[in-house]
Amino acid sequence: MNFWDTVTGSDITREWKAFEVRAEALPDDHRAAWQQIKGHLLPHADFTGRNLVPILDAALGLLEETAADGQSVHEVLGDDIGGFCTALAGGEGARTHRDRWREQLNRNVARKLSRLGG
Repeated sequence: MNFWDTVTGSDITREWKAFEVRAEALPDDHRAAWQQIKGHLLPHADFTGRNLVPILDAALGLLEETAADGQSVHEVLGDDIGGFCTALAGGEGARTHRDRWREQLNRNVARKLSRLGG
């Protein structure tokens, strides 16, 4: 990845388009699970989303393999796709972008207040 791709995010755009092309080849139930997986994982993305690319690639690969083997989504992921995604993202209580932004805001406010008080 070169500097320009990093700055513009074109590498991420190419990855997302490749994911969607791969997902279109899935059966309907697997494609629906893919949409749910994306929805559950996106809150765990960093500012660029680069941290999710390997996780999404692995999840899509799992769906592709199970579809090729003729397994249903329910057999592989069970009833709790959200729980599956939580485990992929790092477990219960994994930090989201909101958590990181909240912590940064709190640090900035505390720093400004300490300057005013002292």
